[in-house]
Amino acid sequence: MRSSRKRTSMLFRMLVRAAMLRKGTAASALAATIVAATAATAMLNLFEDVQVKLQKEFRSFGANIVVESTRGKLGPDALEQINSVVAGRGLAVPFAYGVARTTKDEPIVVAGVDFELARKLNPWWSVTAWPRNSGEALAGRRAAQLFTLSGNSLDLRYEGRNVHLSLAGTLSTGAGEDSRVYLSMQDFRQWTGLAPSIVEIAASGTPDEINAVVRDLQRTVSGVEVRPVRQVSEAEAGIMAKTRSTLLFSVIFIVSTAALCVLATLMGWMFDRRRDFATMKALGASDRLIAMFVAGEATALGLAGAIPGFALGVGIAAWIGRASFHAPVAPRISMFPVVLVGSILVTLLSALWPLRLLRRIQPAMILRGE
Repeated sequence: MRSSRKRTSMLFRMLVRAAMLRKGTAASALAATIVAATAATAMLNLFEDVQVKLQKEFRSFGANIVVESTRGKLGPDALEQINSVVAGRGLAVPFAYGVARTTKDEPIVVAGVDFELARKLNPWWSVTAWPRNSGEALAGRRAAQLFTLSGNSLDLRYEGRNVHLSLAGTLSTGAGEDSRVYLSMQDFRQWTGLAPSIVEIAASGTPDEINAVVRDLQRTVSGVEVRPVRQVSEAEAGIMAKTRSTLLFSVIFIVSTAALCVLATLMGWMFDRRRDFATMKALGASDRLIAMFVAGEATALGLAGAIPGFALGVGIAAWIGRASFHAPVAPRISMFPVVLVGSILVTLLSALWPLRLLRRIQPAMILRGE
């Protein structure tokens, strides 16, 4: 044990001495290792966090699943089943629709909805003001012209039942919502007696998890048609796949480039020290001992580069998160062992070719200057 401790101490002193005598070369190799560890840490943190961030961004685009009754209305049991399936996996918002008539007998689509839920479902809606009181309506940009002509109020008739509405705010989406009038679900049902016929769902999770929600709804709720909003779901899946692939290939490219830099540095390092190794062999050092010495240098290099590289990578990932998603990327300490082992493996693999050349050293020829 005492002999083993002496050999370990001697090996450590040799490593420190070698780094001190060749500071420039050691600094170049260390810088390449730090860059690789930094890039790997930043990309791995983003790789884990970017999916959650993108899912939150996509949820601001509205519903990605639509459930429509094939019987014209959704009963309380169907709504309860839908909510039980979606619970914890997204937001379900019922909509009821009817075609009313103005005092000039002009048709207009009127919808009933819970405004609080609609606000959460469609944060992208451009709304001037949301209704807060009974009798207030939210009108689409085109439908609001009817209110303007009547002094910001409008009388509508549905199957002989009249209602007087005041304009609370206008809605602009550039789509069909601009031609509708929205009432609270309570006001709508008291006036028309119609039940919800459509439920729009913003399901969270990966594309596979969203498809699982669709399958569960199809299996659980009868008398409905369940369809994903392809424009949203396909765009979400495509962007997530491309983003993750870009991050992965970036890590591979940067780490490979850093490995080549470390390889070139170690090759030059070994070439400068060929006389030292020849002397060691002439004094009886085995190829195994020299390999252990070189592997020790590579391990020390990987360890020294992983620690500051991890700290820099966490900082860069947090900055990218704030710049791109306006939210910090949480540092994942569990990634440190991965980065540490990866850095050591990169330096060890980079040392394989120089080690192969060292095994061919002939001490007599090197020491004679040949």
